[in-house]
Amino acid sequence: MRRLIRHNGDPMADPIVTVAELLLPAFAAVGGEGADPVVRPSDRADAQANGALAIAKRLGQNPRQVAEAVLAVAKPMLDTICSNVEIAGPGFLNLTFADHFLAEQLGLAAADEHLGVRLAPVTKRVVIDYSAPNVAKEMHVGHLRTTVIGDALVRLMTYVGHTVIRENHIGDWGTPFGMLIEHLVDLGETEAADGLSLGDLDGFYREARAKFDADPVMQDRARHRVVLLQSGDPETMRLWHLLVEQSTKHFNAVYAKLGVLLTDDDIAGESMYNALLPEVIERLQTAGLLVESDGADVVFPPGFTNREGDPLPLIAQKRGGGFNYSTSDLACVIDRVERVHGDLLLYVVGAPQAQHFAMVFKVAEMAGWLHPPTEAVHVMFGSVLGPNRKMLKSRSGEPLKFIELIDEAVVRAAASVAEKNPHLSADEQAEIAIVIGIGAVKYADLSTDRIKDYIFDWDRMLAFDGNTAPYLQYAHARICSIFRRAEIDRASVRNDAVVLGEPQERALAKRLLAFDSAVWDTIDKYSPHRLCTYLFDLAQDFTAFYEHCPVLKAADDATKQSRLVLCDTTARVLAQGLDLLGIVAPERM
Repeated sequence: MRRLIRHNGDPMADPIVTVAELLLPAFAAVGGEGADPVVRPSDRADAQANGALAIAKRLGQNPRQVAEAVLAVAKPMLDTICSNVEIAGPGFLNLTFADHFLAEQLGLAAADEHLGVRLAPVTKRVVIDYSAPNVAKEMHVGHLRTTVIGDALVRLMTYVGHTVIRENHIGDWGTPFGMLIEHLVDLGETEAADGLSLGDLDGFYREARAKFDADPVMQDRARHRVVLLQSGDPETMRLWHLLVEQSTKHFNAVYAKLGVLLTDDDIAGESMYNALLPEVIERLQTAGLLVESDGADVVFPPGFTNREGDPLPLIAQKRGGGFNYSTSDLACVIDRVERVHGDLLLYVVGAPQAQHFAMVFKVAEMAGWLHPPTEAVHVMFGSVLGPNRKMLKSRSGEPLKFIELIDEAVVRAAASVAEKNPHLSADEQAEIAIVIGIGAVKYADLSTDRIKDYIFDWDRMLAFDGNTAPYLQYAHARICSIFRRAEIDRASVRNDAVVLGEPQERALAKRLLAFDSAVWDTIDKYSPHRLCTYLFDLAQDFTAFYEHCPVLKAADDATKQSRLVLCDTTARVLAQGLDLLGIVAPERM
C-alpha cells in the first residue's frame, strides 16, 4: 500500500486512506511486518478491509479468527472514527464511518487549497513524450488522443508534486526532407513561406511528393539534399529551419486553441538525437548485443517472435548504414536517462506501436541504459472512429484536420449556447462556446478508457446531460450561481462547520473526500477516464443533494452554512478535476 502524506502535513482527509493507516499497525501485529489491510470502498458499508484473507492463508489460520484478532487490537482506534464495525464473510471488516468523523475530514479538505489530495512521498522527474506531429504536415485527428491524454498526465503529475519534463518528439528529420527542401527551393522562399504561413502544410507536402514521384531529376536532387542535410551543410540547414519554423507556428496555433501546455521549449524532435545515433550502435556493439542479419545490424531481444515463431529482430542499423525509428528511440532513452535524468519515462503513443516500444525498452534494459528504479512505460491508446467504425475522416475522405475539428466544435457549441441562453450577450456566448466546444472534444476522448477505440459523436459529446463536459461544466456554473444569487463570497464559508444530517449530505461528503483516491488511481494507471468517472459521479451526487436538501432556504443558519460548504467544496473539486483534464469550468453558462 502506498503511504502518502498530505502536502501540508495535516492528517489525511480521505477516510479510506485514514482508516488504512490506522489499521496498518493492527494488521502488522497479527500478520507481521508488511501485512496490508487492503481497504476499499464498499457497497455494504463505507469501507471494507480484506487483508485478513492473505494473513490467514500465509499462517494457515481461519480468516475470521484473524479478523477478530485484528479487531481486538484496532478497536480503540476504530471507535474514534467509526459508528459500526463488523466481521463479515471470510474475515472481511465492514466499516461504517461516524458522521462527525466525515464532517471533520470534509472540514480539513474544504480548508485546504489542495482539497485533501496528497503529494507523492518521493518526487520523480517524469518525462512525458506526447503529441509528436510531423514537420510539413498538418496535425490531424490522429494527434488528438496523444495530445489530450499526454496533457492531462502532465497536469496530474505536476499536481501531486513531480517535476515534469514535456517532450514533443516532432518528426523533423529523415529522407523526406530532401524532397521538401528541394520543393521549397523550386517555389522560392517567399512564396513557400507565404503558403506555409496560411496553414496549408498538407498542400505543400502533397505537391512535393507528386513532383518527387514523377520526376527522376527531382529524386536525384532530393537524395543529394539529404546528404547535405545529414552533413550539416549551412544553406541546407537554413532551409530546413525555415520548414520547421513554419510548421511549429501551425502546431502552436492548434495547441493555443486547444489549451494545451506544449510550447516551443518542449520540442525535442528527431533531429535532436541525430548526433547520438552512431553512439547507439557503438554502445550496442560494446555490449555484445549487435548481430548481423541480412546485411543489417540487429538485436534479438528475448521473448519476441514473428508469426512463424522465429526470433524477431530490432533493427539498429539498416543494410547500407542507415538508421531508423528504433535507433532514434534508443537514443531517446539514453538522452532521457543520462542527460535529462528522468526517473519515469512515459510514451503517450498509439497501441499499434506496442511491440515496437516493448522491444526498444527491452534492448535498452539489455544494454544497461534502462534499469530500476528508472522505468519506461508505453501509455498506449486506441483510435478515434467515425460513425462507420472506421478511422475518422473529413467529408472529402482525407484525415480530419485537427484545427478544423476544434473550429467545428466551437461552432456547434455556439449554436447550443445561443439556444440555451439567448439572454447572454454575443461576447459572452462566444466565450462560453469556446470553453464548451473544446471541453466537449477533450472530455469525450479522456472519458473513454484509453486502451479502447471510441466513436466520435458530436451530439453525444455536446449534450448537457450524461457523462459529458457540458454536463460537468453546467454543474459547476449552477453552484456558482447559488452564491451569486445570495451575494455570498464563496471563500467566506470555507472554515464553517459541516453537519451531515441527511443521507444525501453524507453521500456527497464521502464523494468529495474520495477526490484524493480518484486522482491517485488515475495517476497509477495513467488513465484519465478514471478521473472523468469520479467527476461525473460527484456531479450526480450533488444533483441528488441539491434536490433533497434546500440550501439558501435551509431550516436554520447552521444547516445553511454547512450546505454552502458542501456546495463550495463541490464546485472547487469539479473545477480542479476538470483543470487536471485541461478543461475550463466556467462560472456562468
